[in-house]
Amino acid sequence: QVQLVESGGGLVQPGGSLRLSCAASGSIFSINAMGWYRQAPGRQRELVATLTSGGSTNYADSVKGRFALSRDNAKNTVLLQMNNLKPEDTAVYYCNADVRASGYSRYYDYWGQGTQVTVSS
Repeated sequence: QVQLVESGGGLVQPGGSLRLSCAASGSIFSINAMGWYRQAPGRQRELVATLTSGGSTNYADSVKGRFALSRDNAKNTVLLQMNNLKPEDTAVYYCNADVRASGYSRYYDYWGQGTQVTVSS
């Protein structure tokens, strides 16, 4: 069993900063991509940023230059530093990891429970 546990999030004023963290635990053999998605009310879930185990990053155009994703492969954790937050960043943020569990030969997608980020004055 693999679990993703998220922390961070909350209410912040426009222009402020927040940091989200996510830790993967359980019977993990290896993790490929790990990162964050978000879903605003009435909208589809969308990519925020992902980072592969090899160090390749992918950011949504809307967050480039404001968000930074980092990863600790040894600890199976990922951090999303969000700066200069805007009201349109308001959403539930979900951690995602592409995990090969011990005893399995392929990778599966796992999701965290989600954490609310609200940007408002």
